[in-house]
Amino acid sequence: MKTPSFARWFVLSFCTATALTAADWPQYRGPNNDGSTPEKILATWPAEGPRVVWKAPLGPSFGSFAVSGGRAFCFIQRAVAGQDQEVALALDANTGKEIWAVPLGKPTYDKQGGDGPRSTPTVAGDRVYLLGANQMLTCLAAATGKQIWQHDLVSEFGGKVIKWNSAASPILEGKFIFVNGGGAGQACLAFDKTDGKLVWKGGEDAPTHASPVLATLHGVRQVIFFTQTGLVAAEAASGRELWRFPFPYSVSTASSPIVSGDIVYCSAGYGVGAGACRIAKTGDKFSATELWRESGKLMNHWTTPICRDGYLYGIYGFKEFGTAPLKCVEIATGKEFWSKPGFGSGGGTILVGDQILVQGDRGPLVLVDAKPDAYHEVARAELYGGKCWTMPVVSNGRIFARNDKEGVCLDVAVK
Repeated sequence: MKTPSFARWFVLSFCTATALTAADWPQYRGPNNDGSTPEKILATWPAEGPRVVWKAPLGPSFGSFAVSGGRAFCFIQRAVAGQDQEVALALDANTGKEIWAVPLGKPTYDKQGGDGPRSTPTVAGDRVYLLGANQMLTCLAAATGKQIWQHDLVSEFGGKVIKWNSAASPILEGKFIFVNGGGAGQACLAFDKTDGKLVWKGGEDAPTHASPVLATLHGVRQVIFFTQTGLVAAEAASGRELWRFPFPYSVSTASSPIVSGDIVYCSAGYGVGAGACRIAKTGDKFSATELWRESGKLMNHWTTPICRDGYLYGIYGFKEFGTAPLKCVEIATGKEFWSKPGFGSGGGTILVGDQILVQGDRGPLVLVDAKPDAYHEVARAELYGGKCWTMPVVSNGRIFARNDKEGVCLDVAVK
């Protein structure tokens, strides 16, 4: 991949970047890009569920909330001047009141799955970043929604809109925004978050619906893309390719990779299954060696598990809506430790302290201990139904969750 002259500058900017508070959930899979938050939340819920702070109508979408600076951001479909558009939306995180709404172009229509954007906004300081279903990357002012810069990845970088349109979220760290959406020789892209200038590009690997992941392996900060050829890791500062792990592709890959120590796990539906590799480093050379592979098993349809102490906790199953189980799986071996049915393939999981917060694809919110010995349910709330194909998020002692029509904010602060 092409290396810029300012790789050293990236390291400095990363080290001096403004720290995110524990209360923020500023992008897809949270402040650490691993689906976790260190916050503690209330573990005993009333029979009717946690107190509802607010509910707000939302347009169709399969992205979750990003919460930062007292605002809750989401990406929806809405009619604007009589025409449906993708719309970036900012709500007051305390009241649910709409602060601003900005149309960003042609929406997605899908009779099979549903309409609207598929991705989650990313927030950094006074800016918010969105990647639309048609590969339009946009930076807006968080306070007003005013456009600051924009890139069309199709016309500018030879990208293609894949089946069911782009669902990957833009991932931010330090001063860079990372996406996998370009064409030959520029499939993987990094942009300066301030002015939108291209920092590096490279690779031939076609995109999937999976969002990239950042991790430090053997002392090197890297961004891992889950492409149609498998896992591709690049040095975050320069774009230099570090290692590859071939993995099958069929129709759609949507679950992001998971990193635990020097192990990287990935999974896909449509008969593909799951696997894991161990990353090694000799001198300045990286390598990926397969640890295990389960063909057609342990499929994460489009939800991404979380990992705690070497164990994966996630929803497994393919098109098992309403019934797919939550499982505990050892990341190093693929061994299943327990399985609890009834969550559904389209739900989502995050790690809150030492507990898993799960949203089933038909609405229940469930709090479960992150323990491999057995399934321990701590709390459950049946607040709404509908199509709940997103993860819940936690910020400032509140759960922000949604279905395909409305969003809800729940008070779970520890008093």
